[in-house]
Amino acid sequence: MYIETEITPNPASRKFLPGQQVMGAGTREFASPEAAAASPLAQALFDTGEVTNVFFGADFITVTAAPGVDWSQLRPTVLSVLLDHFVSQAPLFAPGTAGGIAVPAENSLVVADDPDDADIVAQIQELLDSRVRPAVAGDGGDIQYRGFSDGVVYLTLQGACSGCPSSTATLKHGIEGLLKHYIPEVVEVRAA
Repeated sequence: MYIETEITPNPASRKFLPGQQVMGAGTREFASPEAAAASPLAQALFDTGEVTNVFFGADFITVTAAPGVDWSQLRPTVLSVLLDHFVSQAPLFAPGTAGGIAVPAENSLVVADDPDDADIVAQIQELLDSRVRPAVAGDGGDIQYRGFSDGVVYLTLQGACSGCPSSTATLKHGIEGLLKHYIPEVVEVRAA
């Protein structure tokens, strides 16, 4: 089995492509060893002691190294963990856990949508799904919609995009510009 490794815009993160499906639907992020207990694979990566975030996408896994960790030394360890998992065909999630359900980050803001804004919210979600999510996945991450209120769209970046030095530019110049162009009711995008 060959696992391709890609550099992401976040220097602390690497994207690993095992050449097969990782998540059947949705995405899942593990931002702590406690959260990783839901997945034997995420737990094994955290058990290295050099990982601070694990993200599962449709066909990739993004791993974020702890501050000061050199990827030239961590990469073989991560590849070994991934190979062991995929060759053994072990389950991605522990029995009785939330599996492929996207779980909001512990501190992420969620804004209740006004039912009067249902058409706007649908347009926002359509643009996120069709234009933004594929681009962000290409960089080893994902974006989660957290709400729309008074012209402000609340989003959470995940995976390699979480904590990336260019994440503010991605939100403000990329995503905000796109949404404002197509949906005049959108006046701002904020990280949740």
